[in-house]
Amino acid sequence: FGWQPSRGTGGRLQRFTQLERVRTAAEEGDADAQSQIGLMYFLGDGVPKDDAKAVEWFRKAAEQGNADAQSMLGSMYGHGRGVPEDDAMAAKWFRKAAEQGFALAQTQLGLMHYHGEGVPENYVRAYAWLSIGAAQGNEQAKESKNIISELMTRQQIAEAQELSGDYWQRFVVPFRE
Repeated sequence: FGWQPSRGTGGRLQRFTQLERVRTAAEEGDADAQSQIGLMYFLGDGVPKDDAKAVEWFRKAAEQGNADAQSMLGSMYGHGRGVPEDDAMAAKWFRKAAEQGFALAQTQLGLMHYHGEGVPENYVRAYAWLSIGAAQGNEQAKESKNIISELMTRQQIAEAQELSGDYWQRFVVPFRE
């Protein structure tokens, strides 16, 4: 559901038509369209910016298993945007997206384990989640993994590396195209 550039009156009409197609698909239960509508409300793109409505649409898509929406819902809970701040709910939604191979969510979940936000502080799990996020190219995961590794024993690092291999097989390989 990409947007065409708006050029003059015709561009606005084309954009409005696309918005209506996305909204119709979302209202008919299309999870990708619901996630797109949530993002539009989050950004104020074509609709007034409204975090509560963004959460409503992200939740509809997230409950259908849409990893983008799950990650955005985790972020909304983590920052208290459109919902009360709740680190445990943020971790829940980041985990759902992370378990579908979503590198950004894997990184966020790793950071939550590192800081003990919404989940128990656990450097081994933090390192493992960050490792698979980093292996998928997330720069923040790479940097954070290096910082955490300096706080860990060799045994913890070995355990984390084994766990990251397991996570890779379970939460990345099945979702690779």
